[in-house]
Amino acid sequence: MKPTDRALGIFEAFEAAGRPLTLSELAEAAGLPVSTSHGIVRVLMERGYLYLTSRRKDLFPTRRLYDMAAKIIAHDPYLERLEPHLEALREATQETVIVGKRQQNEIIYLSVLEGPQTIRYSAAAGALKPLHSTSIGKAMLSRVESAELRRQLLDSAMTPVTDHTLTSADALFDDIAQSRERGYFVTRGESVSDVFAVAVPVDVNRDVLGIAIAGPRHRMEGEIERIAAVLLDAKRSIEQAKP
Repeated sequence: MKPTDRALGIFEAFEAAGRPLTLSELAEAAGLPVSTSHGIVRVLMERGYLYLTSRRKDLFPTRRLYDMAAKIIAHDPYLERLEPHLEALREATQETVIVGKRQQNEIIYLSVLEGPQTIRYSAAAGALKPLHSTSIGKAMLSRVESAELRRQLLDSAMTPVTDHTLTSADALFDDIAQSRERGYFVTRGESVSDVFAVAVPVDVNRDVLGIAIAGPRHRMEGEIERIAAVLLDAKRSIEQAKP
């Protein structure tokens, strides 16, 4: 395990536990030897990222990481420009809004605004998803020239994520080609069973992102065209706005 993985594992252990942890609990949760955890914890305490509580000498993160993240996010090259449009999309659809970007053979979620419904699609920023099984992935693949796209799909290991995942290069190629014609891309339980999603590619800051609306099948199935129209309107507004 690399040093960066170890340090991140410490914070992920606190995220999962949702409470202060002793050094031994922290080491177990992070999958590290106590001696290794002790060294990492000492450095993090010296840098102001962890502190000792008064109870059993438990450890817990300070707000330093939160404040640092807030300052970094405030200067995100994409999300500052997109945020008003994302809020409007959530209001118009009442479903979860996702912004993603291609990262090699995966999609990384840059932002997730969960819908207000009690039953909704939930995900986290930073989540990595396969290209072939997500609506954003299809939208990203649509920007690849046809001959190159076919080559990439034939060379890809398109493992099934659900029973509905398209795992045939020909089937996915045809799906993307047909979707490119209409301007939006759909997954029907291909990434998460009983979750439908609609996505469009959006040009932002000389780059391409995907914006998707995702929700449970029983609400999304009859709303695909309406949601696609809302997304396409948002795409036009974003791309026409001054950087």
